[in-house]
Amino acid sequence: MNSETVLMRKRKKIALVAHDNKKEDLLEWVKFNKYLLSLHELYATGTTGKIIEREVGLEIIKLKSGPLGGDMQVGAKIANGEIDFLIFFWDPLESLPHDPDVKALLRMAVVWNIPVACNRSTADFMVSSTIMDKEYLRIIPDYENYRQRRIVGPSD
Repeated sequence: MNSETVLMRKRKKIALVAHDNKKEDLLEWVKFNKYLLSLHELYATGTTGKIIEREVGLEIIKLKSGPLGGDMQVGAKIANGEIDFLIFFWDPLESLPHDPDVKALLRMAVVWNIPVACNRSTADFMVSSTIMDKEYLRIIPDYENYRQRRIVGPSD
């Protein structure tokens, strides 16, 4: 499969998402990394964004609440090249009615090859990377062959 590169600018567009049981953990992580995060453009699903804005004072572009479409909004932004980085503290022990949206969001991060952290340790390693504050050429697969594939229908 061919690939192309997309420039990830020095100022990253970071999405912050957390399930209810993980919001406090994400909030503590954001407080610890407040200065570093303030150098970037931050997006968050509704409730998470409100909490971070209120408790930490960072400017957040707020989307809908996750179960009301926010997870899908983040996924669409990833697919459209509007999100560079995903911090998603999800709860692996709790089944949620919007689990398919969660899976779709994680799939979008992998499909478009953006960095994704699903827990605090991974997020720590990602934001402390030497390339966090530099431009980066992200390699993404060229999906043109997939888009042009022959679709077999019932009459074939």
